Amino acid sequence: MIHRKTKLSEVLEIGKECKRCGECCTKGSGALIREDLKKIADFLDITVDELKDKHLEKIEKFNTTLFRPKLAREKGRPYGKCIFFSERHGCAIQEVKPAECRVGNCNKDGEELSLWFTLNYFVNENDPESIRQYATYIRAGGKVLAGGKLEDLVPDREKLKKILEYKIIR
Repeated sequence: MIHRKTKLSEVLEIGKECKRCGECCTKGSGALIREDLKKIADFLDITVDELKDKHLEKIEKFNTTLFRPKLAREKGRPYGKCIFFSERHGCAIQEVKPAECRVGNCNKDGEELSLWFTLNYFVNENDPESIRQYATYIRAGGKVLAGGKLEDLVPDREKLKKILEYKIIR
């Protein structure tokens, strides 16, 4: 069972089985963690700044901003194919693909792996706004991974109450 505190190395082992079917890549792209920026830039033989300018876009979830590969959107749709994916060759950066791509996939554990990534890289337990947005996600029926309840993230009940009531802003 995957838990919020499962180590990245274990999560990568669980998620390593990728069929390379392109299903994920045609619907979007995965978020990068800090270490991914240099690895991908080096792989493409460009600077990190060039990578950000030419190939990446910012995304925000739960008041946290990360980069992901740009999407080739059609007809103004909010989703699209990852710019590093082609039907003919697959992922052009497979060897150094973003952490979210390495973690989550369409195997039997894919949903839990995706929730793990969200909890560990988007939800910030030290940011009251991140906690409030995550609380809204949960109230709207969002799935929660083991160890990912609000009380797990902010164990001090009084502090959590103050965060949710906007008595703690920052």
